[in-house]
Amino acid sequence: VQLQACGGGLVQPGGSLRLSCVASGSIFSLGAMGWYRQAPGKQRELVATITSGGTTTYADSVKGRFTISRDNAKSPVYLQMNNLKPEDTAVYYCNGVVFKVIGGSQLYWGQGTQVTVSS
Repeated sequence: VQLQACGGGLVQPGGSLRLSCVASGSIFSLGAMGWYRQAPGKQRELVATITSGGTTTYADSVKGRFTISRDNAKSPVYLQMNNLKPEDTAVYYCNGVVFKVIGGSQLYWGQGTQVTVSS
């Protein structure tokens, strides 16, 4: 089982990006999922979470600009980032609870995807 985060890149301030977190392997379903980020010299911080039922939470710094979403319990989890600011520059990671076909559930982390906001 793997989680793969993708969609990062270089964008100008005010621009948008959409990150995707895709699960692969022998997966029955996905539980609560989240996006985190880590800027250089800083600790990893929570950006947004979404439960299997679609309930979302956001860090205050991204409320109104970022949207976490998913279509169903097996679909990718997305992070739509609008009105990006230089302070959003970081490596973004997804994580989540994966209910495996065999072996119960486990928390997984995806590899990071770099988001750089700069003019």
